[in-house]
Amino acid sequence: MWWFQQGLSFLPVALVVWSAASFVFSYITAIVLHHVDPLVPYISDTGTIPPERCLFGIMLNVSTFLGMATMYIRYKQVSALSPEKPRILRLNKLGLTLGWMSCFGLCIIANFQKCILYYIHVLGACLTFGVGSIYMLVQTILSYLMQPELHSKDIFWARLAVFLWSCSSILSMFVSSVVLYSGLYGQNLVQKLHWDPQERGYTPHMISTISEWSLAFSFLSFFLTYIRDFQKISLRTVVSLQGQTLHESPGSFRAEEQALLIAGSI
Repeated sequence: MWWFQQGLSFLPVALVVWSAASFVFSYITAIVLHHVDPLVPYISDTGTIPPERCLFGIMLNVSTFLGMATMYIRYKQVSALSPEKPRILRLNKLGLTLGWMSCFGLCIIANFQKCILYYIHVLGACLTFGVGSIYMLVQTILSYLMQPELHSKDIFWARLAVFLWSCSSILSMFVSSVVLYSGLYGQNLVQKLHWDPQERGYTPHMISTISEWSLAFSFLSFFLTYIRDFQKISLRTVVSLQGQTLHESPGSFRAEEQALLIAGSI
């Protein structure tokens, strides 16, 4: 049995591979069609113009559902491992709520493009990366509280390192974006898809785009830390029959009609 066939480890693997593919495929399509510059465009710029916009949207929608499933499995795992620890259970519920909010933000990013509905797109980005970073913090704290009995110290330090990586990327992206869109380098830069290295504002633009790619891959790296945990989880379905047939017998129909008539007469 391969490592990704053990337990539910395929779920975070599928999330990371599929999400990375959605970025890469839309980037390649946008480059081939000359819709963006080859040197580190914004991720959102690679999903602005058809046909890459269609590819970007549908693939990120699938990533949303994979993310929600992964976060729910993680929630159930922590609940099962620490059933009598109220502090861990409260943090676990908070983490699931934050994680699903982040997934909802990713769905907004996928369906509301930057050049069309900019403020809604920014809202989705804040939910995805801002709330998502808090989700990473909560999971890192849970990993700390569950060590060494249930979690190894290596997993805790790995998640802490990825969390700090994401925070540094957010800070860098925020500062460079504020400088870029402050009005010092022109207006309507949101609609700008092609940049000349000689233009004013090119440096903060590059810092901002590199930070965005770094932030995206820090999130994907965080879910890679779930693989070993998910190898110890299995999923099975239990079927409970409520009757011997899949249709109602004539006798049951008559009994229901009589009950309705009696209720109506009363």
